[in-house]
Amino acid sequence: MNSLKKNNHPEPTFSFGESLIVLIAILCILGYLIIFKQQEPQAPLFIAFTLLAVYGRLRGFKWNTVMDGMREGLRAGVDPLIIFLSIGVLIATWIFSGTIPTIMYFGFEIISVKFFLPTVFIVCTLVGVACGSSFTTVSTMGIAFIGIGATLKINPGLTAGVIVSGAFCGSNISPLSGTTNLAASVGKISIYEHIRALMITDIPAWAICVVLYTVLGLNSHNVSLSAVHKMMHGLANGFWISGWALLPVLLLIVLAILQVPAIPSLGLGSLFAAALGWFHAPTTSITTITKTIMMGYVSHTGDKTIDTLLSKGGIASMLTSLALIIFALALGGLLIKFNIINAIINHLSGIVKTPGRVTLATAITCIGVNLTVGEHYLAIILPGQSFLRAFDNLGLKRKFLTRILNDAGAAVNAIVPWSVSGVFIAGTLQINPLQFIPWAFFPFLVTILSIVTGMFIKSPKRAASQAAAA
Repeated sequence: MNSLKKNNHPEPTFSFGESLIVLIAILCILGYLIIFKQQEPQAPLFIAFTLLAVYGRLRGFKWNTVMDGMREGLRAGVDPLIIFLSIGVLIATWIFSGTIPTIMYFGFEIISVKFFLPTVFIVCTLVGVACGSSFTTVSTMGIAFIGIGATLKINPGLTAGVIVSGAFCGSNISPLSGTTNLAASVGKISIYEHIRALMITDIPAWAICVVLYTVLGLNSHNVSLSAVHKMMHGLANGFWISGWALLPVLLLIVLAILQVPAIPSLGLGSLFAAALGWFHAPTTSITTITKTIMMGYVSHTGDKTIDTLLSKGGIASMLTSLALIIFALALGGLLIKFNIINAIINHLSGIVKTPGRVTLATAITCIGVNLTVGEHYLAIILPGQSFLRAFDNLGLKRKFLTRILNDAGAAVNAIVPWSVSGVFIAGTLQINPLQFIPWAFFPFLVTILSIVTGMFIKSPKRAASQAAAA
């Protein structure tokens, strides 16, 4: 009987103070190793996950609880993991079919050096709106623009930052976006009411970005056109450059309009591109195509620059990123299972008494979830569920909540080095996150504007109570 009681004793709870200390310790480990020691994020995340698991056991959690937390964290990331693999295949097949080389070739014909940056930003925004996916935009237009930027001798970190800003701005305000629909559903409002609220912050942030990138572009030095012509000649000789090669792009846009989910859309886009590439080169064996899908496309044009830029993609190219995401999700699962995240959120939600404070608290929580869990869906769901009642109690429209969830939850995920988005961008564009984050202006601007806008919201219930007291 005594042993039964011993086995059924309640598991511990973390206070706000202890939860805060644990979060700070985790962020210090990650920040020191990743930012200051410039280590790849996989090992730091593994260390943080293991230390948290051991600490939880020492505090009294059962190993079964620890394992359940890990599994629950991983379960939330199944879709992103499959999307990662699908995008790896998409990149490889779109190079094989000539789609990405064609985009690059036509891009060289129409883009000038001075207006390269604002053009990239605007195009990535439009593509993001059309397909509703920042990941798809980065993995298609992003790769093409990175190649063009390298030829134009533009800082690759700057080019990547512009791509990220445009892709996430477009995704933010697209009715086809998964994160945008999720934020609206958390607030239980229509997607179009939510998007109208987003326009108040996202359009000014977009306009500021256009100005900043235009100014930065004007400082770009002129480059020799011979380098551009050499690149175009290499692309034309090594790949199928044709308007027909852009059909996979059209297919992806049509599937997005038809609201086909991301995973089947990416799969169909990849298979169609592979079939198109085979149609152009019917001597290509099925073994070569499947090897390309697995290991990525390998360019053999003889031009070192082109071969470096367009030898990428494939399932194997995403495995390192998958390892990182798995550890990040497992760490996030433990933080949620131990109720560390909830302890922080509950404390913050209990001290908000004004619209400005509740907006700031929601934004801080969204950013905190991004920093600790690294998953953009959880950065929307957890703060949204926690602060929904606080917004209702102040008589605030729920669109004010959903706006901050999108801006500080989804967009900020792009500028966290170890987050799902940060890892994806770094792996796809083959660039260190710390190189592009300082130039990704949109996530910073839109979050600041959301917080500032929240400071000017009037609470009907608070105003009524003050009038009654007077």
